[in-house]
Amino acid sequence: MERLQKILAQAGVASRRKCEELILSGAVEVNGEKVTTLGVKADPATDVITVNGKTVRGEQKLYLMLNKSKGVITSAKDPQGRKIVTDFLPGIKERVYPVGRLDYDTEGLLLLTNDGEFANMLTHPSHHVPKTYHATVKGVPHGSALEQLQRGIKLEDGMTAPAEVEYHDVDTIKKEATISITIYEGRNRQVRRMFEAINHKVIRLKRIKFGDLSLHNLARGKYRHLTEREVQELLNSAVKTHKVHKK
Repeated sequence: MERLQKILAQAGVASRRKCEELILSGAVEVNGEKVTTLGVKADPATDVITVNGKTVRGEQKLYLMLNKSKGVITSAKDPQGRKIVTDFLPGIKERVYPVGRLDYDTEGLLLLTNDGEFANMLTHPSHHVPKTYHATVKGVPHGSALEQLQRGIKLEDGMTAPAEVEYHDVDTIKKEATISITIYEGRNRQVRRMFEAINHKVIRLKRIKFGDLSLHNLARGKYRHLTEREVQELLNSAVKTHKVHKK
């Protein structure tokens, strides 16, 4: 059950505010009954909702995974005219939005949906859904430096939660290292700032996992729909980590 004005807005009738005006004006009916007060809830899957006599079709829930390229904005629009993630969703007519963010210079696994409850479950701070990155950094961090990240490290906005960190690859010729790091928070530019705190600048960052969901062989700049099982596994991960951290 969702608020009527939210259902109408998600179905593309008008903005949320305009939909509220339509309800107050008596233009909306639910199962043949006129609704003129805000706060009424309905089920778009079972209730017949009309606006000025025209039936409103509930919006299909979409769950997408995009392999975001570097140099793309994680936003629905950009005033500067730069490429945005929805530019890479050909054939998707529904209005979807990113679940969390990836920086302009960060690539990899990004989820998009039009299911607000799903997005909130995966991004709310109380749920601690793990996210894994491959961070290529300048120099090769000493094991003791990685242990700092594992324990939690002090940033300007407070201590980070313990992270899972291990070497993924070391290039002695380029004097670079790729570190696999799993975090349970979603602070702004967190991974980059964590490595800066141990004096190793990130030169490439790619998210490879969100919960138990992996990119696998999804090509850069391409997307695919999640399966029902994958959606449920992500929700289960959010519930599981919430219970663990609540104890």
